Amino acid sequence: MAITLTDQDKNTLRTAAYGAVTLLSAAGAVAGSPHRIATQGSLALSSATGQVGHVLAENSKIAHLDGKSVAEIADHVLPALTSAMSLLTKQDPAEADNFRSTVLVAVEAAVRPKKGEPSPVMAEMVRKITAALDAA
Repeated sequence: MAITLTDQDKNTLRTAAYGAVTLLSAAGAVAGSPHRIATQGSLALSSATGQVGHVLAENSKIAHLDGKSVAEIADHVLPALTSAMSLLTKQDPAEADNFRSTVLVAVEAAVRPKKGEPSPVMAEMVRKITAALDAA
């Protein structure tokens, strides 16, 4: 089923998905390699399918992802995740599931360390991202 998304809706989806990766990268600057985190997460997002994949593939500027702190970025990204899930769930629950799984795959790819477990900082950020996705 094709869903109808406004430009604002598409911006919300992109802010949420790429923002989750940006948030992890900013948190990872404390704990590891922010460039590796951003690269792995972005590559995972580029493999999205369905209408979500088409929206994420659009090349447009995403506002509010250049915050001066992790908290400032989170203030925009976490509500965007919840909003994205709400608007997709209302129109097409299957596409909402697609978005959720796409973001979680990107998060998993981003936080996967070369060896060992993700740091407690990264694990907590993943928990916050997942909670925002599930709050809708």
